[in-house]
Amino acid sequence: MAAESAVLAPVPKIDAVPARKLETAVFAGGCYWGVEGVFSHVKGVKLAVSGFAGGPRAMKVDYDRVGEGDTGYAESVRVTYDPQVVSYGALLRIFFSVIADPTTLNYQGPDHGTQYRSALFPLNAEQAKAANAYLAQLGQAKLWNGPIVTKVERFTGFQDGPAYHQNFLERNPRHPYILRWDAQKVAALKQLFPQNYSERPSA
Repeated sequence: MAAESAVLAPVPKIDAVPARKLETAVFAGGCYWGVEGVFSHVKGVKLAVSGFAGGPRAMKVDYDRVGEGDTGYAESVRVTYDPQVVSYGALLRIFFSVIADPTTLNYQGPDHGTQYRSALFPLNAEQAKAANAYLAQLGQAKLWNGPIVTKVERFTGFQDGPAYHQNFLERNPRHPYILRWDAQKVAALKQLFPQNYSERPSA
């Protein structure tokens, strides 16, 4: 999603009731640089880690293997957050407003393949209820021209990406890809969600 296609998604009608002081959520939304970069600037997010989710639990993968596009894994981000500061529903809203276009099947922006699909990986029943309800709500909102193709997928585990891909946006602000595709996502977060924006990124 580029900045010009950022939208203000609706407030979720159903949210996940938190069960612990710190909760974890996993999102796939194309290249994980931008997903991690945006979520790291959300108040209440304690940690955002780039990695892989969605494939067979027993399969060990790395960046190059996932890049072949046939593992079932997608570039994903594991978000650890304080639900007293930001709810799962608020993260969903931010995700679909400024990070991922839910109408593009197996691609986001310039990146094509199943490893760049958008997906939600609920870690518990509360998140699953909220995620399914929000996708239905987005379908009714008609904010995009095409149908919603983002899926709620079964969580089979998360594998961290390589160290050089962590905090990539913060460490490489002049990288051509970051400038073209991701810097404006952070700018859109600041513009559309000033109450949720943190100038200082999480660890």
